[in-house]
Amino acid sequence: MNQQPNRPTAATMRRKDDLIVITGAGGFIGGALTRYFAEQGFTRIRAVDKKPIPKWYQRVPGVECLCLDLREPEACRRACEGAVEVYNLAADMGGMGFIERFRVECLRSILINTHMIEAAWRAGVDRYFFSSSACAYNVLLQQDPNVRPLKESDAYPAMAERGYGWEKLMSEMFCQEYWAERGLKTFIARFHNVYGPWGTWDGGREKAPAAICRKVIEAKDTGRMEITIWGDGTQTRSFMYIDDCVRGIDMIMHCDQLIATPINLGSSELVSINQLVSIVEEIAGVKLRRMYDLTAPRGVAGRNSDNTFIRQVLGWEPSTPLRQGLEATYRWIEQQYYDRKAGRATVRDEM
Repeated sequence: MNQQPNRPTAATMRRKDDLIVITGAGGFIGGALTRYFAEQGFTRIRAVDKKPIPKWYQRVPGVECLCLDLREPEACRRACEGAVEVYNLAADMGGMGFIERFRVECLRSILINTHMIEAAWRAGVDRYFFSSSACAYNVLLQQDPNVRPLKESDAYPAMAERGYGWEKLMSEMFCQEYWAERGLKTFIARFHNVYGPWGTWDGGREKAPAAICRKVIEAKDTGRMEITIWGDGTQTRSFMYIDDCVRGIDMIMHCDQLIATPINLGSSELVSINQLVSIVEEIAGVKLRRMYDLTAPRGVAGRNSDNTFIRQVLGWEPSTPLRQGLEATYRWIEQQYYDRKAGRATVRDEM
């Protein structure tokens, strides 16, 4: 069930010189997706992000890189010129601290999808992917750490997370209507907490796995054997490793059964934040004194992915064990941390 199924993918459906456009390519998931397609031999990839190119998380040799602000219609038209497939991962977002504090900026990301999907349709794009989020789900169903897994229908009646969640839900609707009214094949994946190497690990936009890895590394390095946890540590989540994420995007995008149909893309391995800390402590070989900041952003009490639908349609689901993914993530962040401390350029500094 969890092996790579014999399903249509870009590699089986597209010519290697078809133009693939990836927005948000200067970020974590977009950068990983760009590398994924490049490693499959695609020779025409256009990577787009509003960050200056030297600040991109990853730069892939042979890829056309454009610095464009996709909140502007003209930029979206430039991005979509000649494209066969568009993967829209561009958004102003981060971890829970960012999402809760900058709701206006998160809401303004609706401009990106509004202009991108119109530009893609006008350019004659064949397939259009939109990266949605589990934040689109009804928050009233996520008030208990022992939450039942969220299935796709749980987005309605709508009560999404303020700001970021509502932007995702509205953008999903745009994708559905462009298919219904204009015939553009759109695909929608609701991401559940993606993590892994090459992701944000400091600065305020990082998510829980990276933040906890960094805090444990700092505690070991400074000798202050303590860690501050946001909330009381009982809140629960599932976390999806980046390799599963990009593989899932590819299969979802090329499954006609999923046209204009939101689908969960996430692990179903539920853990509490306290358990997440314990796993990272085991990887690091330390035991820290825990302090809890009850004033910090904590998000919903519990959230998990119901993978019944993705197993039914694709015969696959994200399956990288959390312990395995965190090991790779911790080692990568540790290297970044000590490179920075030694005055060596980190990956992002070098790009």
